Amino acid sequence: MNIPVKTASGSLAERASRVAAVAKAHADFVDKNGCFPQAAIDAMKAERLMSIQIPVELGGEGATTAQITELCSIISQACASSSMIFSMHHIKLSSLVEHGMETEWHRDFMRRIVAEQLLLGSATTEGGIGGNLRNSLCAIEVEDGICRLTKEATVISYGLQSDAILITSRAHKDAATTDQVMTVFLKDQYTLEKTHDWDTLGMRGTCSEGFLFKGEAPAEQIFPQGFAEIAAQSMLANSHLLWSGVWYGIAVDAVNRAHSFVRAAARQKPGTVPPGALRLAEVSSQLQLVKSNIVSGLKAYEEAKKDEEKLSSVGFAIEMNNIKIASSEMILTIINHAMLICGILGYKNGTPYSLGRHLRDAHSAQLMISNDRILANSSNMLLIHKQNTSLSE
Repeated sequence: MNIPVKTASGSLAERASRVAAVAKAHADFVDKNGCFPQAAIDAMKAERLMSIQIPVELGGEGATTAQITELCSIISQACASSSMIFSMHHIKLSSLVEHGMETEWHRDFMRRIVAEQLLLGSATTEGGIGGNLRNSLCAIEVEDGICRLTKEATVISYGLQSDAILITSRAHKDAATTDQVMTVFLKDQYTLEKTHDWDTLGMRGTCSEGFLFKGEAPAEQIFPQGFAEIAAQSMLANSHLLWSGVWYGIAVDAVNRAHSFVRAAARQKPGTVPPGALRLAEVSSQLQLVKSNIVSGLKAYEEAKKDEEKLSSVGFAIEMNNIKIASSEMILTIINHAMLICGILGYKNGTPYSLGRHLRDAHSAQLMISNDRILANSSNMLLIHKQNTSLSE
């Protein structure tokens, strides 16, 4: 049964473009002060973008990963922090959509996300484990239908601003560190005691501080599937693809600024080719490579979703890992080229060609999740699997 809900006018891209206009107006302030981009998030909620991934039968719009990745790119061209928050929200939402449809509590929670445009946070890192999301030290305890969890979360994505947090832990106190579950905790079901600041080089507005998390909730809020299945079938692809959309957007805006710089130089000296024109042509081809990489990954994910065995396969995991590695490394090259084109006006803050924020935000790409960790995982998988090199598949 379809549920009547409020709607926003225009296509998804038009709605995201209106969000981007708000985000752009506050981007430099958010970056300089390391503050949460509240105006941009409020605009996302007003445009009802927080629930677009949820199936139509639960009141959402059934948006695909490809559509959401495009919106990440649009918003990121204005403010990467705002776009990263949007992407993280939808990465967590993908777990609900892909793994919560069979349980009534999670279905009702998705209906509530539609109605209230809730913001979902993420807590997968932990003291002693770091960014290895496939391991946990803390364990959830279940007694008389109530689950309780204490976790030393070194990073919780925009934890103070989240309306709910999806958090990982061991399945029980005797479970192995890799035997994990994920649980939804609503804002009134947990406390956060701050343990780590978020004063970073880039992505400053994501406000992903560290906290001692203590939660208590009905046990039905634990996902019925193990986290290994959730990570392989929804989080892996959505993380690498949506993040790549964010990074691509940063690179697009950098190239657009370089393009404007070269065109302005050409207008000043008609009949001559500006010095930066050659580099602009070079960076244009690099940007196209990133775009092709992401588009290829989106198509591969849509195909894999039709076959659960393929979705959980070694080959698919390697392919998604390669998407992330390539996107995160190439954008730094692109922004550096754009900086060389714009020269001192790109290096300085406060000019139409400033690229400092872009460069700092882009440096986060290789660190979340660490490329070294991803390459190590891929290297182990390649010992037992030969990469598909066909151009027709």
